Amino acid sequence: MPQPPRPEKPAPGERIAKVLARAGVASRREAEAMITAGRVQVNGRRIDSPALNVTARDRVLVDGRPLAAPEPPRLWLYHKPLGLVTSARDEKGRATVFDRLPDGMPRVMPVGRLDINSEGLLLLTNDGELKRRLELPATGWLRQYRVRVNGRPDDARLEPLRRGITVEGERFQPMQVTLDRQQGANAWLTVGIREGRNREVRRAMEAVGLIVNRLIRTGYGPFSLGELKPGAVEEVRPRVLREQLGLDLPPEPVAPKRPIRQSTDAAGKKPGSTAPKPARAPRPRETAPPDDPPGKPRSRGMKRHGGKAAGSPPGGTAPRSRGTKRHHGASPARKPRETGPRR
Repeated sequence: MPQPPRPEKPAPGERIAKVLARAGVASRREAEAMITAGRVQVNGRRIDSPALNVTARDRVLVDGRPLAAPEPPRLWLYHKPLGLVTSARDEKGRATVFDRLPDGMPRVMPVGRLDINSEGLLLLTNDGELKRRLELPATGWLRQYRVRVNGRPDDARLEPLRRGITVEGERFQPMQVTLDRQQGANAWLTVGIREGRNREVRRAMEAVGLIVNRLIRTGYGPFSLGELKPGAVEEVRPRVLREQLGLDLPPEPVAPKRPIRQSTDAAGKKPGSTAPKPARAPRPRETAPPDDPPGKPRSRGMKRHGGKAAGSPPGGTAPRSRGTKRHHGASPARKPRETGPRR
C-alpha cells in the first residue's frame, strides 16, 4: 500500500521581505515591491520574487549595499505641522516630514499617514514589521481627532456616522462622534475611528454635508499628542513598548547612583563617628563694670520687685540682688561698731 507523501519541512530562516522590513529598509509591502523591481540580491544573485527564505549566513544587498544588522524596534511621537507631506519624497517638490525631522534621527517610517492639510500626532518607527503591526485594522486601536467643521451639526446629522456609512462604494465602520461646542459658523467635534482609511474623516463628514476646515490627530491607541509642540519629536521608552506592545526588548540601562556625600559638623567630625567631643572652654567670670564700687561684684539674674530698696534712686525700683530676703519697708540703718582700746 503506497504511503502518503510526507509534508515538506519549511525552509529555514525567514521570508526575505520580512527580513528587509525588520532591518528598517521598508515596510513588508514596500520590500516586496523592491524585490519585484530587481533591487535586491541574495548571495550574488538578483531575485524577483519574495517567496524566498534567508538566514543569517546569506549575504543580502539592497541597491548594491549590504543589509545592515537589525536594530531593536523603536518608536517616536511626532507633532506634524500643517503643509508637510507624509512621504519620503514628493513628486511635486513639496516639503515632507522627513525634511523637518531633527538631526540625529535614524531612518524612520511613518505609521499611517496624515495628509498635507492635517496636523497632529504621527508615529514614526525604525522597524517595518512594527509599522505593519500598528497599521493593521485587526489591532483595533482607536485613532482620535479634534475636527472643526463648517456648519451646525446635530445628533440627527451625526447619527449616520455613528452607525457606519458607505461613501463611493466604500464602507466605513461606525465612528465615535461627539459635538463639543458651536463656535460661530463652525463646530468642534471629537471623532474616533478604528480603521484609518484614506481621508476617511473628511470624506465621511462631506457625505453628511459638513466641510472639514481643520483636523488634528490627538491620539493613536495608547499614545497621545499631549503637550508636544508642532515639529517636536519624543521617543517612546522601551518599557512602554514592552507594556503596550509586548515587544521583547533589552532592558534600559540603569544610570549609576551618585555617591552620597557625608556632611561634617563645625568641628570636622562625620556623623556616626565615636571620636570624643572637644572640651568646651571655661566660661569667663563676669567682672564688675568700672562704675561699680570697688570690691562689690556685679550680681547676675536680678529681678525687679515692687518695693523700694534702701538707696534706690527716686522714682524707680532697685533690682533685688540674688540671695537677699524680701522685707516690707526700708531697712533700718546699721549702727556703727564701737571700737576702743584693747584690754
